[in-house]
Amino acid sequence: MVPPEDDERSPAGAGEGSGGFVLLRAPSCGSARKGCDPFAQTQRSKLQHRRARINQQINKEMRMRAGAENLFRATSNHKVKETVALELSYVNSNLQLLKEELEELNSCMDVYQNDSESISVPMIPLGLKETKELDLLLPLKDFISEHYGEEGTLFEKEIKEFMELRQAMRTPSRNEAGLELLMEYYNQLYFLDSRFFHPSKSLGVFFHWYDSLTGVPSHQRALAFEKGSVLFNIGALHTQIGARQDRATLLGLNQAIDAFQKAAGAFNYLKENFSNAPSLDMSAASLTMLVRLMIAQVQECVFEKVTLLRAQKDFLTWLQLAQEAARVEDAYSLVHQTMTQAHVKDYVPFSWTTMVQVKSEHFKALSHYFSATALCDCPAASDAELPEHEKAFIQFHITMPEGPSLRVLLQDPEERRKLGKAHLKKAIMKHEEAMRIHGLCKILRKMDILQEVLSFAHKRSLSKYSEIDHEEDFFETGDAPDILPKTHQKPEIKPPNFSQVKVTDLFHRLGPLSVFSAKNKWYPVRRVHLRRGENGFGFTLRGDSPVLIAGVIPGGCAAEAGLKEGDYIISVSGKDCKWSKHAEVVQLLKSTGEEGVEIGVITLQGSEGPRAAEKKAAAMSSGSGLLKSNKENSRKSLMNSKSASTLLIWNKKSKRSKNSTYSVPFTAVGDNEAMY
Repeated sequence: MVPPEDDERSPAGAGEGSGGFVLLRAPSCGSARKGCDPFAQTQRSKLQHRRARINQQINKEMRMRAGAENLFRATSNHKVKETVALELSYVNSNLQLLKEELEELNSCMDVYQNDSESISVPMIPLGLKETKELDLLLPLKDFISEHYGEEGTLFEKEIKEFMELRQAMRTPSRNEAGLELLMEYYNQLYFLDSRFFHPSKSLGVFFHWYDSLTGVPSHQRALAFEKGSVLFNIGALHTQIGARQDRATLLGLNQAIDAFQKAAGAFNYLKENFSNAPSLDMSAASLTMLVRLMIAQVQECVFEKVTLLRAQKDFLTWLQLAQEAARVEDAYSLVHQTMTQAHVKDYVPFSWTTMVQVKSEHFKALSHYFSATALCDCPAASDAELPEHEKAFIQFHITMPEGPSLRVLLQDPEERRKLGKAHLKKAIMKHEEAMRIHGLCKILRKMDILQEVLSFAHKRSLSKYSEIDHEEDFFETGDAPDILPKTHQKPEIKPPNFSQVKVTDLFHRLGPLSVFSAKNKWYPVRRVHLRRGENGFGFTLRGDSPVLIAGVIPGGCAAEAGLKEGDYIISVSGKDCKWSKHAEVVQLLKSTGEEGVEIGVITLQGSEGPRAAEKKAAAMSSGSGLLKSNKENSRKSLMNSKSASTLLIWNKKSKRSKNSTYSVPFTAVGDNEAMY
């Protein structure tokens, strides 16, 4: 069960879902989700505040170092050089102390663990990346005025709402509501990218983020850096949720497994879809290490789950536990190899590397202990059990143990004791190695739970060895072969489900994204006064949101008024029609009297000409132009969702109007077009 965390929850009714219920937000409403109270004095918030303070100090010291280095290179005065060199040594010393302090904070695993009285080996969680506040009010207002031709001040509410959402996601609660808050902001970045980030023009905004482990600041203009950092925090929050589960219960174990698998999925998605990150925590090598670490922690939870479910332990159950423990050891060995590689070794906290190595040795010891227990505590196989036991034992060791045949080994108690004694000897050696490595790390020595787990396992193996050791044993205990790793539940890497949290474009009023986006340009709005002639208005309409003028009859009323093929109708008689359906625009046109109607239209630049509009329409409806340069922006879940976030494609087929039976002097009217 998840322990209560009332002091970290959002305000009442501000983001708690029930039974998987997903909150939707109407365009006119603010986000229903809020972050934690930044002034709440919980252990986790205090830790995060200390991390933020150290990050700021590191940023200050690095600026001082950069200035001193520039001065050192620029000056030719020897006395100045000596003074600057002394200052540099002082600054570098401060930086080293700050990084050591941050490393110690990153090693505070006990803060993220659960409050249960049960003894569990601590898991490794990640702290969240910190970011600076961001003022988007002026840049977005200017862009709206310049690009969309709208009054920027009319969109202050939407801009402030987005900024409030960003501020809230800096302090997410450590539960499902916090994950939904981060996911909501991540999804909103998709719309922000489409609305305001032109492929060849910068918005002039820098996104500042601090490295999760070193505190080194980085900044970029690219929105991809903001997206990647939020995605990293989604993975980090999953690790914290996984670490706080009560793994003494089946529910807690299943939730921990799910959380660590989702963390692995977030880091893996980040590695595959974002490149050239300026911070080390988002480099390919670091993300590979984090994915493997999460998978190892999943494997550890699976081992604990098998231990919990197998209350009645027979020979085959002990063998299964031994192989599960060997699989955990194998997973942590791979993590340790990754952590000691050149690009990662000096970056990962020493306590992490030590913890992973300790766990590798610990679970290898457990695999040999369970093997000995199966051989020494369980009765010899009967003739009926022998085939099944033989089959399991053939696939148990990496290499078959030396000595008698398998049948004799399984049915002779003395042979079983000898092999069990060899396994116990290896278990004790590995336990002692785990305790030795643990003693090398000052931070781990402070973790009483880990010390208690290692000590208990070591004493248990020693006790078992003394039970089966006979004074008359004159043979030398052989070397037991290692256990073949095997698991009944293979870990999954669960990628983020972006469609889980439905969002509505905050800047919905600017118009459908298919036309009104940052990458499209259009000529200024034209106001055209149109009267109905004997044969109607003389144009063909097609599509929805906005409605397209697909054809204009030469010599007709529309042609005389100046309407062109490829124009989009954005208003009729002063009513905004950017989001209007085909039938709604037709109804507005029909309701006009003899005085005529004023129509506001725009023409996309590059869409002039008889067939250019069709080509543009096809490109927009297929979504082929949606940010192909960034893989992370090609998420079909947002585009295909049937929720409020669905983008209305303008050339969607419409039903033929009953009034579209006029004779047509040209063959340009298609099945999804209607003449008026």
